[in-house]
Amino acid sequence: MTSHKTAGPLVIRPAEPGEAEAVAALHARARATYYPDGLPPSDVDWTDAWRGSIERPDGEVLCGVRDGEIVAVASFRTPEGEPADMVKLYQFHVSPDRWRAGLGSALHAACVERWLAAGSRTAVLDVHVDNRRAQAFYARQGWVPDPEHPPAEDDHHLFLRWTAPEE
Repeated sequence: MTSHKTAGPLVIRPAEPGEAEAVAALHARARATYYPDGLPPSDVDWTDAWRGSIERPDGEVLCGVRDGEIVAVASFRTPEGEPADMVKLYQFHVSPDRWRAGLGSALHAACVERWLAAGSRTAVLDVHVDNRRAQAFYARQGWVPDPEHPPAEDDHHLFLRWTAPEE
């Protein structure tokens, strides 16, 4: 595997609708890492789903671009019916061939900056129970098990919560 740690600067910016296919491909590569038997069958058109997320007026999709390639992506918005100061991180992915290069931490910091600027003090997410790497990453970023959504016995996801530090 080639090391990308000395590559050009990371630029974090809003994703554009024309980038939905590249974002969906990154999403598939990242998800495939925590399914031991490969990605489960899906009838979701992920390119369309990502295009819809990118075009949503009430949400944001940020992408990390290095050397002209989308290498990280995050999608978030306030869920319907939730308080305006809460945001849900729906998707967060880093290209597996770029892990351990600081991209996830930089993207997470950009998300937090956006959340705080918008007045969001709390964020929630769910993570696949088999995705130990992501769980460890989120713990390092200050995420903890969500006390309002304890794991169900047969659930395939853990629910985590991030709260802005007191000023």
